[in-house]
Amino acid sequence: MTTHDPLHDPILSGDRRALARAITLVESTRPDHRERAAALLDGLRDTGREALRIGLSGTPGVGKSTFVEAFGLMLTGQGKRVAVLAVDPSSARTGGSILGDKTRMEHLSRDANAFIRPSPAASHLGGVARRSREAVALCEAAGFDIVLIETVGVGQSETMVAQISDLFVLLLAPAGGDELQGVKRGIMEIADLILVNKADGDLKSTATRTVADYAGALRLLRKRPNDPEGFPRAMAVSALESSGLADAWEQMQTLATWRRDNGHWATCRAEQAAHWFREEVRAGLLARLDTPEVRADMTRLARDVAEGRRAARAAARDLLDDLGI
Repeated sequence: MTTHDPLHDPILSGDRRALARAITLVESTRPDHRERAAALLDGLRDTGREALRIGLSGTPGVGKSTFVEAFGLMLTGQGKRVAVLAVDPSSARTGGSILGDKTRMEHLSRDANAFIRPSPAASHLGGVARRSREAVALCEAAGFDIVLIETVGVGQSETMVAQISDLFVLLLAPAGGDELQGVKRGIMEIADLILVNKADGDLKSTATRTVADYAGALRLLRKRPNDPEGFPRAMAVSALESSGLADAWEQMQTLATWRRDNGHWATCRAEQAAHWFREEVRAGLLARLDTPEVRADMTRLARDVAEGRRAARAAARDLLDDLGI
């Protein structure tokens, strides 16, 4: 008889405290916690529950948290259960993170059908916390219908969020050509929906022009095989006035349904699983190299390189040779 983790049944019953504890467990780097987390995730693997995973990113100050709260409240108002995994920036110097999303989403955090979990990005590329993928799996097992993954700023590495989401939404503010030039081509290529936020008040007409600019830019990109006609697309929304959110949700559902019906959904999830397998192998190999002896050798060789006694490539090759790699 299989013995389940004490968190197993509470998670399946939708207990939010148990879910929070489980996410803390999967984020831990302690070996015993990692072992327990792996067993818990394996036990929850065949629940048959599946959420719509929506990755959300945007330029700083665009109003991501305001949008997530307004969008989340609209969805919970429709009877949907919504989980928000908000990845906060971490300090490169101290490793600290503010983790202030719960205070920025005060109303949504009190909603019985919502769950908000801020996590530090640490040093992981893509604005995605190292264990965000596992946190998503836990939210699915807990019966949430939609998982919103709100990531840190916009950059080339931000495209990593595509590896844990079914749809990727890029949130931008009304602006002119300068901002259009500043958005990386890579993130434009993976965006399924571009939402120009703050389309209210004096900015409403500016937002309309900005939508037209981005729509033109999207037409210049090569059409992707997993997109129906009309996607990707740009739309105007106002999180402050909750306008355009229902239309945006309708477009997300249209795209998700089309991908399911045409086989792209299952293929994409299978490719994502394979991608994260390779990432786990890489992470595991790096972890095995993180020993006091190796760190001492790296410090010594780095000093030699910094002081000009060794070339960086030669020093790296010598270290890897000594490790038998």
